[in-house]
Amino acid sequence: MSDTANRWLTGRRIDPSPVRRGISAADLVDETFLAYNAGRLQKAARLFTEKMLDPSSWVGVSVAGALTPAGLGRSVLVPLIRAGFADWIVSTGANLYHDAHFGLSLELHQGDHRVDDRQLREDGVVRIYDVLFDYRVLLRTDAYLREVLRAPEFQKDMSTAELHHLLGKYLAAREDELGLSDTCVLSTAYRCGVPCYVSSPGDSSIGMNVAELWLRSRGPRIDVSRDVNETAAIVYAAKRSGGRSSVLILGGGSPKNFVLQTEPQIQEVLGLEERGHDFFVQVTDARADTGGLSGATPGEAVSWGKVDPDKMSDAVVVYGDTTIVAPLLAAYATTRREPRPLRRLYDRREELLDALRRDYVARSR
Repeated sequence: MSDTANRWLTGRRIDPSPVRRGISAADLVDETFLAYNAGRLQKAARLFTEKMLDPSSWVGVSVAGALTPAGLGRSVLVPLIRAGFADWIVSTGANLYHDAHFGLSLELHQGDHRVDDRQLREDGVVRIYDVLFDYRVLLRTDAYLREVLRAPEFQKDMSTAELHHLLGKYLAAREDELGLSDTCVLSTAYRCGVPCYVSSPGDSSIGMNVAELWLRSRGPRIDVSRDVNETAAIVYAAKRSGGRSSVLILGGGSPKNFVLQTEPQIQEVLGLEERGHDFFVQVTDARADTGGLSGATPGEAVSWGKVDPDKMSDAVVVYGDTTIVAPLLAAYATTRREPRPLRRLYDRREELLDALRRDYVARSR
């Protein structure tokens, strides 16, 4: 074999052992996910576990798509939060709303997507693909939210992180009353000090119930500018403390951009020196050529300043169904990496925001 050929053949030899009875998910990924998108998943799992979960790395997770109705809030996100593998979160409001059903011990059921939706409507059943639940689940969750949102601590301007932290406090108390634990993302994030942001707070049933209270001059007033600056302050603090910033993107949508735009906010808008996120893992079934991944593939993200151009080897996109890939990533990480100390960034929001403001004001003089 020529020396010219040898330089291309330095990768691991594809020579797997046969799949065996009782193999763990982590071993399955390491031993048999060797090529195509399985190979990308293996690379993403190793990048996440070996580099993104290094103690110096601050991990932001974005969540889009109807993941929590399928149970991925409790099965995937809760273990990541408790293990210290998710330091801050950007989610759709719908994921946090439907996850609250679990915190309230309301039932969702496996079903069949090949049903007559007209009949479901007549029978008072709601469908999310093959997830079915009683329409009263929505009404009971709405009623609970409006009751809680009338409490005195909600009657002010606040970021979505504070809104969801307070909701998590009430859901955690409800868990205690019901003798439950770790039922949903918000209660776990509250207990672990993980801030949960929603990039489009009006675009969900939580936002709709906030809007109902607004008609009566009650409830929280969401400060979206605080959200933009708080998330930028988290990334800025990670870098200024000598650490690194990592992003794990589950699905696309608005949360995908919101977690990535932290770097352009720092560089382009505030004019502070920065180079982009250090580590990047995305799970998506969208395509760049249709605009579905616009500005979000690692290459395009570099052009926006979202990803450090020197760190492209530490950027992986897995093209696959998030409901399949995310549990495998979580199983791999929780098997291969010991839990990290909780960073409790929610409790440090004001401190981090003040540091960002000081440097911005000093630069502006």
